[in-house]
Amino acid sequence: MKPNTRRVCGIDPGLARLGWAIIEVTGQHIELVAADCLETASNQPAEQRLHELYSKLLVILQQYQPTVIGIEKLYFTNNVSTGIAVGQARGMVLLAAASTHTTIAEYTPTAVKQAVTGDGRADKRQIQHMVSLLLHLKQLPKHDDTTDAIAIALCASTHRLPTL
Repeated sequence: MKPNTRRVCGIDPGLARLGWAIIEVTGQHIELVAADCLETASNQPAEQRLHELYSKLLVILQQYQPTVIGIEKLYFTNNVSTGIAVGQARGMVLLAAASTHTTIAEYTPTAVKQAVTGDGRADKRQIQHMVSLLLHLKQLPKHDDTTDAIAIALCASTHRLPTL
């Protein structure tokens, strides 16, 4: 890594799909280092799926060594089952962060949209467009979860974090 550069990880948690992204920030320059989506099989028990996600996420965090992990705050949905699964995945991400001594920064969906597009009520299309523009991407990632993780990383890169 270059001097005065920091790595920021963004995570869009989910049990079926967990989007992740690593960006590097040097001054005003932001570069996408890596981004993808971890997927688990729906026919597996939740504990096995969480363990699989945890193991894979640890490898990513150890490989890229971000200084902070940005993650969306849990918000309640109409679908309780989805909310519970997202909550479980968020807990696993918090555990992975603690295991690698990585700071967690939590943001509301509105804060992420505001940071990336300038509009807290932006839709998916607007977020995708700005992610593509800000990072000079020739094409968007295959999964929305990955694009959302990039947006969360961008949000985390723009916020001042407390000094420990």
